[in-house]
Amino acid sequence: MAFVRLAGEVAVIAGAGQAPGETIGNGRAMAVLFAREGADLVLIDVDEASVAETARLVEAEGGKARVVLGDVTTEEVCAEAVRVADEEAGGLDVLVCNVGTNRGDGGVTSVDLAVWERIMALNTRSMLLMCRAALPVMRRRGGGAIVTISSAATRVSLNQIAYKMSKAAVEQATTAVADANARHGIRANTILPGLIETPMGVDQQAPEVGMSRADWAALRDAKVPLGRRMGTAWDVAHAALYLGSDESRFVTGVTLPVDGGQSLRVG
Repeated sequence: MAFVRLAGEVAVIAGAGQAPGETIGNGRAMAVLFAREGADLVLIDVDEASVAETARLVEAEGGKARVVLGDVTTEEVCAEAVRVADEEAGGLDVLVCNVGTNRGDGGVTSVDLAVWERIMALNTRSMLLMCRAALPVMRRRGGGAIVTISSAATRVSLNQIAYKMSKAAVEQATTAVADANARHGIRANTILPGLIETPMGVDQQAPEVGMSRADWAALRDAKVPLGRRMGTAWDVAHAALYLGSDESRFVTGVTLPVDGGQSLRVG
């Protein structure tokens, strides 16, 4: 019999929808994979149609999905998602903080301050508020796993100051959460995706840089040392599954690059 890694567990995924595109996004891939591994899911997103499609795919896998619609930079939405997990689904074992954006970002002298503030708020405030809501429940239950999504952008050359700053903050905040909560049996780890072929990374960005999707994808592929091809959202999802499951029960405070070796190259 196959080992089902999240059987009987409840997972909250913040950022479970995705932008339109030809491929699957990280949050949706995580939701589908977690459902295949037996988890009951609470899915959060601001896009009603997109998160509904993720829920449909979860249910097609035989899983159960509860949807919380709203902005995770607000305390009310984060608290409601945790309440639904705890009171309706029966607990909270895994929290995935997957919300993030880099839209409109630029260099230090070119980025619009309002854009900088929006990116910083979405990428960091969402993680803070989700952890603030989830930790008391996990402490009461005697443990849990928190998986945050940073970016290999913190390690490589990229002229996006807000994205780099915010994702570096996510990394450091994750280690702080891991350190402070180890005594409660709670683990916290972060994933650093590199160039991944998602709607956010390819379909959304191609028109912003004035390139066709095919040309932009090819340019990204060429930057990846491992096979000269971007990763997929499934690569990120499998890393999240490992960090969310008991297979990583003795792992906390780590940053795990999922980037095809891109961050190995310095100079």
